[in-house]
Amino acid sequence: MTLASLGEYTLFVLIVVALARPVGSYLTHVFTDQRTLLDPLLRPLERGIYRACGVDPRRRMDWREYALSFALFGVVGTAFLFVILMAQVLAPWNNHANLTTPMTADLAFNTAVSFVTTTTWQAYGGETTMSYLSQMVGLAAQNFLAGAAGLAVGIAFIRGFAREGTTALGNFWVDLVRSLLWVLLPLLLVGTLVLVWQGVPMNWNPHVTVHTLEGGRQVIAQGPVAVRPASVHPNRRSARLGSPN
Repeated sequence: MTLASLGEYTLFVLIVVALARPVGSYLTHVFTDQRTLLDPLLRPLERGIYRACGVDPRRRMDWREYALSFALFGVVGTAFLFVILMAQVLAPWNNHANLTTPMTADLAFNTAVSFVTTTTWQAYGGETTMSYLSQMVGLAAQNFLAGAAGLAVGIAFIRGFAREGTTALGNFWVDLVRSLLWVLLPLLLVGTLVLVWQGVPMNWNPHVTVHTLEGGRQVIAQGPVAVRPASVHPNRRSARLGSPN
């Protein structure tokens, strides 16, 4: 191990330790329904989601109900993403000229399961297989939703240890909504702005073909890349170095 690597690891551990208390305190406020700075903005949106989905936030679930809700959410998400991927050639915002790898049923199912379970394993070239609509409505949405569902289950797991003598683990749908609005949405907005600032594409433009100084041709990937950093394919790395926003 080099001195530089040791310094990076040490810095990482220090950052985690420094953030543990403030982040933990914030999450405690969020999932125990205490007041936070984001409440004036997010509380009306939260109530609107509950009304639209028919969720009673006062209802508590035991572990069976909680697990069933989590499993149902995953199954529906998998089916929804599978349909989007299979129908992407019929959808708008489809960068047809760049889709050279066909989306087969087995690849679509593998991708859907991968993203819904937060594995995010990609057996394809992102810019040659996925349309812009699939990336935004399908992959990016599942990165967001699956992460929130995982966080909700983690909170329920902690409650199971903390609440001895009770079967109530909270409400999965409430935990899911609060994970989305109070935790992941702020991180998404900040992270996206940082990536756009650093030159990662965030647009609906078709890919750009340029002539290099060596006389060759290179295709520079465009599209809604910055909003989905967790699912950017490694092949995008070289292409986006010179990409305009």
